[in-house]
Amino acid sequence: MKVLVAGATGETGRRVVSILLEQGIAVRAMVRHYDSGKALLPAGTEIVVGDVLQPETLKVAVADCTAVICATGARPSLDVAGPFKVDYWGTRNLVDVCKSQGIEQFVLVSSLCVSQFFHPLNLFGLILFWKQQGENYLRQSGLTYTIVRPGGLKNEDNTEAIVMASADTLFEGRIPRQKVAQICVEALLQPNARNKVVEIICQATAPVQTAEALFAQVSV
Repeated sequence: MKVLVAGATGETGRRVVSILLEQGIAVRAMVRHYDSGKALLPAGTEIVVGDVLQPETLKVAVADCTAVICATGARPSLDVAGPFKVDYWGTRNLVDVCKSQGIEQFVLVSSLCVSQFFHPLNLFGLILFWKQQGENYLRQSGLTYTIVRPGGLKNEDNTEAIVMASADTLFEGRIPRQKVAQICVEALLQPNARNKVVEIICQATAPVQTAEALFAQVSV
């Protein structure tokens, strides 16, 4: 297995790269700027320069990979079209290239509440709406996929247990990025993760379950 991580210098993407390396899984990190990738990612990481908004860069990035974890996302800015460009059009570009290159599985980091159009986050360039459109494009592509919808993201890890549920079940809660990254990697390893949309948060009172058990309890 060789995994391309798109959005590899983001807070979640960096954690995904580290976990893959720790587990001995070959990883290629796609970054927009080589120098920042070199500075932020672990020593020895294979780095490729690419941009989901520049489809011509993606074929080289995907070449000889078997799976993709997409942790891209529009950054807060004055560009209200950012979510459309990154979360929908960029995802669409990457999905198209992955399909043409025979990628075996595509893991997409999305967000809780994407189905709620009147959510406050949609005041910022319809960010949740465009994430959902990206999800829909992936689901209809024919690729084997796992869509991970985390709750509010925290940079600090904790010891709380992961709660996983099917699409449009959880509407509040938070989760450390480290645990999101772990679930993304596990999605590549667990057969029960295939072709599922999973929502994840953390709860102090929830029982600790293995990744295998968590994915098994979510219906397709």
